[in-house]
Amino acid sequence: MDRIVKVGIIGCGGIANGKHMPSLKNVPNVQMVAFCDLIEERAIKAREEYGTPDAKVYTDYKELLKDPEIEVVHVLTPNREHAECTIDALHAGKHVMCEKPMAKTAADAMRMVEAAKETGKKLTIGYQHRQKASAQYAKEYIEQGNLGDIYYVNTYAIRRRGTPNWGVFLNEEEQGGGPIIDILTHSLDLTLYLMDNYEPKMVVGKTHKKLEHPEAANIWGDAGVSTTPLEESAQAMVVMKNGASLLLETSWALNTEAPMPEGSVRLCGSKGGLSILADKLVINKVELNRQVTTEVDLSAGGVAFYSGATASPAQTEAYNWIKAIVDDTDVITKPEQACVVSQILEAIYTSSKTGQPVYFD
Repeated sequence: MDRIVKVGIIGCGGIANGKHMPSLKNVPNVQMVAFCDLIEERAIKAREEYGTPDAKVYTDYKELLKDPEIEVVHVLTPNREHAECTIDALHAGKHVMCEKPMAKTAADAMRMVEAAKETGKKLTIGYQHRQKASAQYAKEYIEQGNLGDIYYVNTYAIRRRGTPNWGVFLNEEEQGGGPIIDILTHSLDLTLYLMDNYEPKMVVGKTHKKLEHPEAANIWGDAGVSTTPLEESAQAMVVMKNGASLLLETSWALNTEAPMPEGSVRLCGSKGGLSILADKLVINKVELNRQVTTEVDLSAGGVAFYSGATASPAQTEAYNWIKAIVDDTDVITKPEQACVVSQILEAIYTSSKTGQPVYFD
């Protein structure tokens, strides 16, 4: 990549500092030239750590979007603002990386898809689990036909006691939900990506808020955990139009001895199966009339990031995103795909509230 790409950051909170800005800093041809946050001090701090010497600070993202030098914008706000910030940025002529989930509602996600089509600008969503070495190996293995017809899937994002209680995580108006929209979104995106199946037929879901003391042993302390109205856990079944069935499980707090981190999935096909649990990839099949289980060694031989260095999934995501802009190629996480994730997540909430299945046209 032989030209400079100038990036503006909208939202300088936890996900910006924990993922996006450090990752962009490692992409050689990126310059972060503008930072926006409602809390000006956060934008100033981000500029000092990641910005160019003449980088600008804003408290109004619409002012940032007026800068013609900015080619790319990262939208890293609470979920409620994802759609408006992204749509405005696209119409201002910027390519947009929006942090997951795509939007608070499925309707907003669809508006974002339409805005990308109308403007011709690139839009992608921050689902970095696709970039894990385990996921990339699994994707190629599946594309070679080794699983056959994938017809049964378990999708997990289960924490035993891990309710986030900083920022606006516990604010239903800002975020739209609990672990379903926060962490199951990663696992569901990875599942659909590996299956290459984005045609749901029906969803049945149930949310739960049952623990007597959800704050007890929470890894980040109480600070609102005991009073939030958001779900602690949820389960759902998704039937795809081709007949495949997906069982989804997620929790911030659940009395289980076996947590499963976001990005965990088990795929069962007509020829074989595989599971990704954290960074562990296991393949199962039958050979010579024997059951065979193989754990893939992912410690070496993977794809290099750049200059021979390996990278985290977040860094690889940032590099591939900028490369798609420079080379004018398709993004890895397409907005239409992320929109289906949002539609399924919303259907889980709707099904739980109504007690009825949600059907897709």
